[in-house]
Amino acid sequence: MKKTIFAFSTSILVMGGFSFLLADEPAVPFGLPALEHPEDNPPTPEKIELGKLLYFDPRLSRNNDISCATCHDPNKGWSNGEPNAAGFEGKRGDRNSPTVINSAYYTTQFWDGRAATLEHQALGPIANPIEMNMSLDEAIGRIQKSKGYQERFQQVFGSEPSPELVAKAIAAFERTVLSGNAPYDKYVAGDETAMSESAVRGWKLFKGAANCSACHSGANFTDNAFHNIGVGVKDGKNTDVGRFAVSNLEGDTGAFKTPTLREIARTGPYMHNGSMETLEEVVQHYNKGGNANPYLDEEIFELGLSEQDIADLVTFMKEGLSSEDYPLVEAPTDLPD
Repeated sequence: MKKTIFAFSTSILVMGGFSFLLADEPAVPFGLPALEHPEDNPPTPEKIELGKLLYFDPRLSRNNDISCATCHDPNKGWSNGEPNAAGFEGKRGDRNSPTVINSAYYTTQFWDGRAATLEHQALGPIANPIEMNMSLDEAIGRIQKSKGYQERFQQVFGSEPSPELVAKAIAAFERTVLSGNAPYDKYVAGDETAMSESAVRGWKLFKGAANCSACHSGANFTDNAFHNIGVGVKDGKNTDVGRFAVSNLEGDTGAFKTPTLREIARTGPYMHNGSMETLEEVVQHYNKGGNANPYLDEEIFELGLSEQDIADLVTFMKEGLSSEDYPLVEAPTDLPD
């Protein structure tokens, strides 16, 4: 398994407010496109290491017991293996913890897309009263009291810790959490032995009769859009308004962001509310055409898949999209004093 992912090319191309690490960057696994980085937050090994420390540091939470890694654990698919997560004093929200894997490629963050970038996302859980429950001033105050952090922030940013710089460091680390180089990538590159016969049948169904690729498209298997797929519906009504809370567009009611399918075998339970335990259950949901509601996407309809079709689709997702280079990152043994 991959233990470290801090490798860099020696040149950066800047265009339109974003810097692009050139294609020879070894940190980008085979099958994934070149990474984009905000022009004001280019990566360095030191910045990524700082972000890693902050990601695993529970001092950013009220009771010093919750870190980013609590809900987005590298050992649990960078999620937490539960329908939702226990935050401050055991409080739980209504949504599943989305995986950090390949979140570098998302055009928005959170299930409802309320954050534009990883930098914008990073501070949200710290201040959320049912997650880490810390005001940003209090959280930064704790970091500022640490001599080790003070030294690292001066080295990386030439400045004392601040909310903006904490967000930049965490985001820089999260952009290293990448999964590619899966059997699927090798198969489409010409290695016909990379996937089993069942997985190949599943891939053909995925892009054909099962209509999965209508939303799970591209190298990261997501269209970065929002869809109502008939999950979380009770008595014909959506129990969570989803994207509507951000866009105020009625058509976005009950719509949630299409997640990546990379490492999907590791990131269950599934759906925005964590209501489905297995991938078989997920495929059965799509096969029946979801749950009826006024905002159900037109892409959701009865598929008429056989039990063998369902098994092949699940095999493709489990086998074809699980990388031999899973981005396992071990927690730091020593956090800054």
